[in-house]
Amino acid sequence: MRRRRFNQTLAKGIGGATLISAMPLSCAMGSQQKNKLGIALVGLGSYSTYQLAPALQQSEYCYLAGVVTGTPAKENIWAKKYNIPQKNIYNYQNFDTIANNEDIDVVYVVLPNSMHAEFSIRAARAGKHVICEKPMALNVAECDEIIQACKEAGVKLGMGYRLHSEPYTQQIKTFVQENTFGNPLFVNAEAAYISRGNPDQWRLDIKRSGGGALMNMGVYSIQSAIYGCGMNPVSVSAQEFSTRPEYFKETDETITAQFEFPNGTVGQIMTSHNASANRLYVSCSRGWMELQPANSYGPLKGNTSKGPVSFPHESQQKLQMDDFSKHILKGAPNLAPGEMGKRDMIIVEAIYASIASGGKKQNLNLGSLGLV
Repeated sequence: MRRRRFNQTLAKGIGGATLISAMPLSCAMGSQQKNKLGIALVGLGSYSTYQLAPALQQSEYCYLAGVVTGTPAKENIWAKKYNIPQKNIYNYQNFDTIANNEDIDVVYVVLPNSMHAEFSIRAARAGKHVICEKPMALNVAECDEIIQACKEAGVKLGMGYRLHSEPYTQQIKTFVQENTFGNPLFVNAEAAYISRGNPDQWRLDIKRSGGGALMNMGVYSIQSAIYGCGMNPVSVSAQEFSTRPEYFKETDETITAQFEFPNGTVGQIMTSHNASANRLYVSCSRGWMELQPANSYGPLKGNTSKGPVSFPHESQQKLQMDDFSKHILKGAPNLAPGEMGKRDMIIVEAIYASIASGGKKQNLNLGSLGLV
């Protein structure tokens, strides 16, 4: 069976699971990497170069099959380093022809935020499963367009939320689910670093980034506040601070926000491009739990009122991409679906709206987006 048809069958759910049980993967996957999905990285910046590509050399269920770049000089470098055939190397203009390439099953969009929607939608229409790096898009409307395109194409959609596959984070979620330390009372989540780089970088360009610290590190603090208490917030109030306006001319430098959760739990987040912070702390009715560091590439470090927790370190990106591949191949849960990315963008927009109104509380109606 042609691989493309096989993947389309998998994407339909139960039928795909039935096919897997009836047919060995070695027969179904018609490529040299018979038990793995081929991933193409779209955008070869620092994250692809130093994190994703090396992780794909370690992964069990996927491998680096192709690249898409707007920089011709990078084509030969990547082809030689990772033995990528020329037919699996694309640019932004001929990207749509990836539809005809049976080596590539998944497209991972690792581009500036303003390009996430375009290339996620183009990848879906090409019949490829999609991983979209955070934040999902510039706004909620673009998130809806991505989700709809993937549904219409019958392909899977996942967010590049690596921490949901990371064992310390999973342990925090388990503590919450099992009520190990009682009911969460207060959660504090901080994700920040000091930016002293090129003032012309895309993250400081509002048209390409859509925002500053909140659209970058702030997504981590929103995420960890939510899984730290196991609920989505019902309201948010926020404030913005700027101490280097000459550098952060267009984008937010530092943002703080306060959340209210359904059962009375309160939370606060801080994110910044001009401070260093990397922590999740949850105070509960019978103890506390903490990750510090909580958001970096690892190893992370965990502690609780009952003592420390420890896990061996593995590449978070490897774990993340393997989990998404298992979702496609084996019907495993999608740990970070597109709806989660949309939920976070709803919260981001509410935070910006609160700041614009002088800190006024914004109610959040997250509806069925109850993923934590």
